[in-house]
Amino acid sequence: MMREPLSYRLYRRLTDGIRPFAHALLFERSRRHKEDRTRLGERRGEATRSRPAGPLVWVHGASVGESLSLLPIVEVLAAQGYSVIVTSGTVTSAQVLARRLPEGSTHQYMPLDVPHYVTRFLDHWRPDLAIFAESEIWPNMICESFRRDIPLVLVNGRMSDRSFRRWNKMRSFARYLFAQFDLCLAQTQADAERLVRLGAPRVTVTGNLKFDSVPPPASPMMVSGIQDLMGARPVWLAASTHPGEETLIIEAHRTLLSRYPDLLTIIAPRHPERGREISALVARAGLRASQRSLGLQPDGATDVYVADTIGEMGLFYRAAPIVFLGGSLIPHGGQNPIEPAKLGAALLHGPYVHNFTEVYALLDQAEGALPVSDADTLIRCLDALFQDPEEVEALAKRGEAALAAIGGALDRTMAEIAPYLLKMHLGSRA
Repeated sequence: MMREPLSYRLYRRLTDGIRPFAHALLFERSRRHKEDRTRLGERRGEATRSRPAGPLVWVHGASVGESLSLLPIVEVLAAQGYSVIVTSGTVTSAQVLARRLPEGSTHQYMPLDVPHYVTRFLDHWRPDLAIFAESEIWPNMICESFRRDIPLVLVNGRMSDRSFRRWNKMRSFARYLFAQFDLCLAQTQADAERLVRLGAPRVTVTGNLKFDSVPPPASPMMVSGIQDLMGARPVWLAASTHPGEETLIIEAHRTLLSRYPDLLTIIAPRHPERGREISALVARAGLRASQRSLGLQPDGATDVYVADTIGEMGLFYRAAPIVFLGGSLIPHGGQNPIEPAKLGAALLHGPYVHNFTEVYALLDQAEGALPVSDADTLIRCLDALFQDPEEVEALAKRGEAALAAIGGALDRTMAEIAPYLLKMHLGSRA
């Protein structure tokens, strides 16, 4: 074991000093809906569930995207009879996981990286294996898990050039932390090389788990019901939109009304609590909005349907044949296109997709998605697709085929994890 660097000792003291103020901090965050007030104790390491008997695998993803990429692993583990605790750090991820976790698994919030809270969490759960997703590096949790001989595996490992430069400025700290991972499974060769340079002892490239993600579920009855309400109207969905984009989407709707007077636009904001704000934008444009969170349906008088609920994207991806992925007309970096592509949607996206460069490049190269740069090009693409249903279907099929060709990360990841599971199994029989 490497000698504990001064930088880590300082970090530990700093986080330990936060403890007297943690409750007030968490309570204030709950007022802004960034924490679940009924479960604040979990953020202090206080368990709200009993530890199941036998071997336990702990799986952690920071927020919705990371948690969903881990779902296939959780499902395989649960099917093999392992108990799984899944942790995450956001309210939205907890709400999504509550609907989608398989039997045999449970969710808890990740405790703050405060030494006392970390100790409390690990004392209760006593995991036999810890699996972290992408770039989740919590120093106290990692060091305490290592001290307890809990094998640490980083899956779907990602290390952007920007993150690498930041870690490289704290080289001794980085090498100390990354050396404590038993195994790192990287998305790409570039990610792997950066992890090695930061001190990870064992690194393998297994690909991106998000390419193997399971599309969000939806009740066939609900899909059929909303399709009946929409009837033969031309429909498109603007999914995971961010502030600044809805104005452009509403502008596109108003322009297209001259050619498609019964057009229905669905807006599903990335943050559903913005539903009222978006409805107000629609009203100021002289259009009628209906909010799903208020129990309203997309009836014949609705111009823009605001889908401001959580856990229903599977419904809307199935209901709308054309999907624009938000976060891409502004410099946010785009949203994950894999789920709608797997569900057969024809995809459109803006120029700012650096959060998912690889997958968008793949889709664009295969002509499985259409890039747009502003409201005018969005309007032209939508107009062309509304006039050519066969091209909508062909665009969707090209996107789906492009993603199918690069799957397999789940199988490779589970093959790398298998020796740890075998050791757990043999240990439980000893």
